[in-house]
Amino acid sequence: MNKGIIRDTVILFIITLIAGICLGGVHEITAEPIRQAKIAAATATYQEVFPEAASFEDVADAEERIANAAADISAQSFGNVSVNDVKIAKDASGNDIGYLVMATSKDGYKGDIQVAVGVDNDSNITNIGFLSIDETPGLGMKAKDPEFKGQFTGKAAEKLNVVKTNPTKDDQILAISGATYSSNATTGAVNAAVYFAENCMK
Repeated sequence: MNKGIIRDTVILFIITLIAGICLGGVHEITAEPIRQAKIAAATATYQEVFPEAASFEDVADAEERIANAAADISAQSFGNVSVNDVKIAKDASGNDIGYLVMATSKDGYKGDIQVAVGVDNDSNITNIGFLSIDETPGLGMKAKDPEFKGQFTGKAAEKLNVVKTNPTKDDQILAISGATYSSNATTGAVNAAVYFAENCMK
């Protein structure tokens, strides 16, 4: 009886070991293509956000700037937001033409919303793009539609406010009908990105 149990245990161990090795191998094989796909998707978003940029350069002290700005951004009433990264946008001649700032809001209806925001040297928003969003289809996901996100393009780099009726001021963004959480979360992340570009990078 004991021999049978030992044999079954050894067989189960071997099967588990082989399965683990196979899964580890699959992970190693797929990890790099997945990483490259994420980089490609992010780069496409960057180009959409700052179409005049030929390249995007890392900021050497980005982590320090972001850490130093965290408390100040939290005090601005943008919601539960944070800045994640910043890059310098450069034209084809290598001239600095603005900043690309990535920011996240945790105030979405279903989860985090991460945006990329372009701010040019004239303190205008070039565009916004979504790096991560998983809101309700037909409601919060409309944040990706041109009708909503296009409202940010060309706005002055200042705090923007969400309204539920047709905007009457330049700093107002019309909310998506039935998706106030998503509208506020997106705008809060944009506000954090804009504040960082204007107050922590210049």
